[in-house]
Amino acid sequence: MRWYRAFVDATNVFYDHLAAVRWWPLAIALGLLFFRLVLRSIAWRNILQASYPTTRVRYLPVFGAYVAGIGVNAIIPARVGDAVKVALAKQRIDDSSYATVAATLVVETLFDFFVAFGLFAWALTLGVLPGLHVLRDLPSVDWSWPLSHPKASAEIGAVLIVSLVVVAIWVGGRVVAFWERVRQGFAILLTPWHYLRGVVSWQAASWVLRLASFYYFLRAFRITASIHNALLTQVVQSLSTLFPITPGGAGTEQGLLVYVFRGREPATPLLSYSVGMKIAVTAFTALLGFAALGLMVRTFSPSRAIKQADEAEIGPD
Repeated sequence: MRWYRAFVDATNVFYDHLAAVRWWPLAIALGLLFFRLVLRSIAWRNILQASYPTTRVRYLPVFGAYVAGIGVNAIIPARVGDAVKVALAKQRIDDSSYATVAATLVVETLFDFFVAFGLFAWALTLGVLPGLHVLRDLPSVDWSWPLSHPKASAEIGAVLIVSLVVVAIWVGGRVVAFWERVRQGFAILLTPWHYLRGVVSWQAASWVLRLASFYYFLRAFRITASIHNALLTQVVQSLSTLFPITPGGAGTEQGLLVYVFRGREPATPLLSYSVGMKIAVTAFTALLGFAALGLMVRTFSPSRAIKQADEAEIGPD
């Protein structure tokens, strides 16, 4: 696979330049990421509490579920960590349902969508993003097949959409209660002031910490540290994880980063920065996540954690 080979090559570059890493800025960057997780889990807890107003939703179990999911997503593609979040949170909220808890994760990403869209639009105005004709030729980008076969990709997408519509119609009469539970997960949006105060405020602060962490990662790997470059790093990360084909967008991110920073920084330090940051963040979040998983369900297996949470369920969903 091209993304894997590219990531391995970039990793070799990183190890060749390991001695040049500044460790204090790296430690600060990881510390900022930890506090970002704290703020994100507070926002999610507030969404869950609004969905279950008569039940006390405790913070620590929500934080554990959130961190466990982030840790799993760091090393396993296809958003398996989100299923872990839902299973662990449901287990610790009385009379909760999978549908409602899963819906709260959608609410939790709404503000992020608008921020990411704004940053993407900003990057477009700068003209730093690759066009489709460039994107499919980048050696490490894992979207090459759909971009090289647009007609086939469109046909596959159409088949998937039609299939989903058919399935929805077929089971429509059986899922009235299901959709009621899904709607319950969006309860906080019915009180905009509560949403702004209990979710957006915490998430906005978490975005500040995220960009600050990128600033210190840039310093750690001796790339020009500035708000502009931190914002560009965020744009690249958002694009690389748009399609979760590889763990954390590995491979894709390296190709995009070198392209976006072309003419500003040498390619070799950029590869070291991208891979070094990826390794540090992945190791840090995976360590936190699997520690939380072990403490909460006494296992380090995501599938076993989901199964145990399901078996511990009391009463019907």
